Amino acid sequence: MPTDRLERSLRATFLGIAVNIVLGCAKFAAGIFGHSHALIADATESFADIFNSLIVWRGIVVAETPADDDHPYGHGKAEPLAAAFGAIMLLVAALWIAIKAANDIAESFNPHSLVFREPPRWFTLVILGVVVVVKEGLFRFVFREGTALENSAVTTDAWHHRSDAITSVAAAIGITVALVGGKKYVSADDLAAIFAALIIGFNGFLLLRPAVSELMDKAPDHDLNEQVRKIAETVAGVGSVEKCFVRKMGYQFYAEMHVEVDPLMTVLRSHEIAHNVKNRVREELPRVNDVLVHIEPLGIPAKK
Repeated sequence: MPTDRLERSLRATFLGIAVNIVLGCAKFAAGIFGHSHALIADATESFADIFNSLIVWRGIVVAETPADDDHPYGHGKAEPLAAAFGAIMLLVAALWIAIKAANDIAESFNPHSLVFREPPRWFTLVILGVVVVVKEGLFRFVFREGTALENSAVTTDAWHHRSDAITSVAAAIGITVALVGGKKYVSADDLAAIFAALIIGFNGFLLLRPAVSELMDKAPDHDLNEQVRKIAETVAGVGSVEKCFVRKMGYQFYAEMHVEVDPLMTVLRSHEIAHNVKNRVREELPRVNDVLVHIEPLGIPAKK
């Protein structure tokens, strides 16, 4: 992993941690003193985001670790692992928020309940307005960095910030309804929390799929495979490329191919061609870290 990529990934992650600490404390305090369950749930998600960002940080650092005897292909899988963990954290946060809000709504219909809820206070809206602006701006910055660096863990972390902004908007709507409608509409705060939980859960599901696909060695886009194949076919001595497989390992790619050559050439010459193919692909596609070339005799069907 290039040093610049590592530094940019860590900068985006640490910025998110710092912002979540400040906003999480502010939202939690405002939720307690402002009688807003949605705001407390929103603060809880911010604290969960801090934990997720710490996992992302470790995933980025581990993915940068060079290959060793136990991990000959490197540690790149740490990135999608961190991304999958972050997506699962979103799903867990969504479930917790929904259950908590549903219980509060059920409690409000209980005539024997001793819990008396005050409507949310107006200043909670001010806090939420600031949160939405800051978190949406943070999402755009982190998402841009994650996309540019093709770092799935950082991209998932960005969506945690967007989800935080969404829950804040939902909370603001619920609080506004509760303020305008009075005590009879105090449950609007909880309904807003449930709505936000649904959005968070949906985003978690969407983010989990690509992370799992990368962990399962899903083939990258078809264009990259064709690029590798065409580059190999330009090497002198290569008759054709029978098979070509490419898989992603963190930021880098690993290719495996079956190259057909003249069946009458020497082993030494075919060995040279294999190395030339490997070098040419790595030169023209720097993100391809290694190429495994299997030599096949041209015109003779390969054994399965």
